Amino acid sequence: MANTTSGTYTFDKSFAIDDVIMESYERIGLVGTAGNQLRSARRSLNLLFSEWGNRGIHYWAIGSTNIDLIEGSATSADATAEGSGTYTFYRSSGDVPGGGEPPQATTTPTTNIYGITDILNCTYRTNYNLTAQSDLGLTKVSRDTYSALANKLSKSTPTSFWVERFIGKTTLTIYPIPNSTAASNYLHIYYVKRIEDVDATYTDSVDAPYRFLTPMVSGLTFYLSQKYAPQRTQELKLLYEDEFARALAEDGSASSTYITPKAYYPNI
Repeated sequence: MANTTSGTYTFDKSFAIDDVIMESYERIGLVGTAGNQLRSARRSLNLLFSEWGNRGIHYWAIGSTNIDLIEGSATSADATAEGSGTYTFYRSSGDVPGGGEPPQATTTPTTNIYGITDILNCTYRTNYNLTAQSDLGLTKVSRDTYSALANKLSKSTPTSFWVERFIGKTTLTIYPIPNSTAASNYLHIYYVKRIEDVDATYTDSVDAPYRFLTPMVSGLTFYLSQKYAPQRTQELKLLYEDEFARALAEDGSASSTYITPKAYYPNI
């Protein structure tokens, strides 16, 4: 009889939070967890994801969107105005002042986006959705550079941007602010988004791709060992760091590399 396989690729979709917690507890020798231990593991898993946010860019958490440009101002479906040329991205709808939603711009191609922690790239996009679409890259500048600009209300085609990262929001400020010509076009941004929280719905899947499931479990095991099996903490930390390093090396998409020898012509 011929060998058969499952023909499916959905393990990560069915690997729910309660399975992650169970696997982690089993690795430190605890079976049959109580309610308090479930809450403890959920808390540790959220802290683990927070720590991942300090380890560089995770490519599955990068997204892109377009923002409507409005002359001399800023308002869109995924950002709200905060001063001339400044777009505000909130951590969640609960962080929007007054508890409402950001103002909607009917021509913006996207809906509200929450959880943005940083802006990687910003381009001025003309002729969106047309065959003549064109992008002009904006230069990312520092606070000092933006602060030194003499006339921050100058209107023209945007050429630069700077980013501020707060507790409940991230702001994107462009310069110059849009004039009437630029207002008919868009900003296109690539952003870094937080890993989604682990909540009390233990049957949910986690916001991580297949290749990061192993370091996620080993990381949670390491965190839990600090509470329940401290004698194994160092051992489990080494395992976690090893598995995380391999997953991080695999993350992303490799690009072509060209190595050109340097020519040297001695004086003759």
